[in-house]
Order: sequence, then structure tokens, then C-alpha cells
Amino acid sequence: MGNTNCEEIKQQAEQELISVSDKQALEALRVKYLGRKGLLAQLMSVIPSLPVEERAAFGQAANVLKNELAELFDQKQKDMVSGAHKGNQAAVDISMPGIACDIGNLHPITQVIDEICNVFSRMGFSIEDGPEIETEFNNFTGLNIPLDHPSRDAFDTFYLKPNAGSNEKLLLRSHTSPAQVRLMKSRKPALSVVVPGRVYRPDAVDASHSFMFHQVEGLVVDKHITLAHLKGALEEFAKAVFGKHITMRFRPHFFPFTEPSVEVDISCIICQGKGCSVCGKKKWLEILGAGMVHPNVFKHVGYNHKIYSGFAFGMGVERIAMLKYGIDDIRLFFENDLRFLKQF
Repeated sequence: MGNTNCEEIKQQAEQELISVSDKQALEALRVKYLGRKGLLAQLMSVIPSLPVEERAAFGQAANVLKNELAELFDQKQKDMVSGAHKGNQAAVDISMPGIACDIGNLHPITQVIDEICNVFSRMGFSIEDGPEIETEFNNFTGLNIPLDHPSRDAFDTFYLKPNAGSNEKLLLRSHTSPAQVRLMKSRKPALSVVVPGRVYRPDAVDASHSFMFHQVEGLVVDKHITLAHLKGALEEFAKAVFGKHITMRFRPHFFPFTEPSVEVDISCIICQGKGCSVCGKKKWLEILGAGMVHPNVFKHVGYNHKIYSGFAFGMGVERIAMLKYGIDDIRLFFENDLRFLKQF
């Protein structure tokens, strides 16, 4: 009996709510059903007159009805606020201006890496990858870096715990050059590759240093490769990235893994070679290091240096980007400030 009455009252309320269109009518209907003298209160007032064994079930049914009615009125009120009771078409004002969506774009470092790789790809280089966790051999020994070289010091390299059961030292690669060793050990000449990637060094963070940054490594190995091939490839790269108006120079330098070794400068793109604060009045900007692959490197990977020769180069992507866009603080690349990133 109680359940029958509850269901009838619920259906009656649902029907009457359909025709309600304003707050006053909704409140009047709420009082009719849920008020102190409403239908629900009248229903519950008969509980004391029922047989004892029926009271509990009747009271439980009445409470369920109370909750259901409250949900119906709350939902009706939400519909009136959102305009849904007027139908979907009325709830959408198609004359209102739209909301512009933010469109993401590539990080400037990614853009510069892509630009560098595209330049070398047009010259026939393939784009390769290498792991960021390297062995000590690939990062140092295979590249002819002696045991007493300062870069092997724990203050200059992030060393990691070796794998269980292995004595091989592991580290976060401090440059992308270990990819040279991996590629030459796994392939036969001829090779012409570039390897972009992240590298790690325990440097204190300031305007020109970061403990993580990006490099692009280049390697060419074949018969009769000379320094002239290196100069031609790097000149093509520099003019493609910085403009055909620049001039270049190659300065003698020393790297353990190349012989002879050079550092490559371009004329200052800020002052056009007149001298400014960016180039330190020197009129030149260093952009990368390079050289002919050292015979000892070929020996470590099993190449015959009497048959094959090659050149290698490495550049810091952040430095290239800072020079290209006139940025004076490397930290701006990693702070995720949209005001900075949206400029690219």
C-alpha cells in the first residue's frame, strides 16, 4: 500500500514539473510536495496508525520518495539555470563570438634541432639516435680520451651505479660523441650521420650553463675523406642557418678524438663583424668543434685507418639557438614561460 502511494506521488510530481517554467512555480510545487504540510508530510503522518509490522517498511518507502523528490526538484532548478528546459537550440546563442583555442608549437630547441638535421639531411646525412645512459668505454676510452683527462673526473660527469653482476661503469653521456663509437662498431663504412640528443654535465646553472643541454654530433667515414670535405660541409651548414652573408674561419685546437682538430667561428651576426658585446669586440662567434677522426678511435671500433678516414663535429644546440635568436640566457629555454616560448 505504501509503495503504491509513493510511486503515484512521484509520477504526479514528474508530470507537474514538466510544465514549470519559472522559479516561483517551482518553489510552489516544492512546497506542495516537500513542505511541512505537503503531500510527503501527509503520507508520513499515517505511520503511527499503521500496524506495527508495517511501519518500518512504510517509513523506508517514504524516505526513498523524499530523496527522489528532492533530486527531481534540484535537477529542475539546474535545468532552468542552464537553459536546458528551453531546449538545446535555445541554450546556444550562435551569435556570440567564439572562444579561440590555444594552438601549441614546437619548442625553439626542437625547431633548431630540426633545422640543423634538415640541412645535413639535404647533404645526404642520415639522422641517428643514441642512448643517454652510456658505458665509460663509449663515452671516454673508445674516443681516445686518456684515463687522466679532467672530463673523466666525478666533478665533470654523472656516474651511475653499474648493473647487478657487472663491473662496467655507467654514466649519463657527457656529449653525443659516444654515438660515433656505437655506430662504427655496428656498421661498416661508408658512414655519414648526424646524432642529435640530450647530454649531461654537473655544471652550476647560470646564464650560459645548464646541467642538461643538447648537442648534435656529425660523423663521416669513407675512403679519401679530407679536411676539405669537413670545411665544405660545415660552411654549407653555417650559411644555411645563419645566412649566406657570414664569413667563417677555422682555428687550430685540440680534442682527444680528432687529429687535426679545429674550432669553427663565424663572423658576428649581431654586429656584422664590427665588434659588439655579444662577440666581446672579437668580431667572431665560436659555433662548434670539429676535426679528422683520430686513428686511435678507428682502432677501438675495428676500422683500418690506413684505408678509411673521416671527419667529426659537435655543436651545442642551445648555443646555436642563442646566437640565431639573440638570446642571452640559456635558462629561458627551460623555464616554460609561455611569454618567451610563444615568440617562436
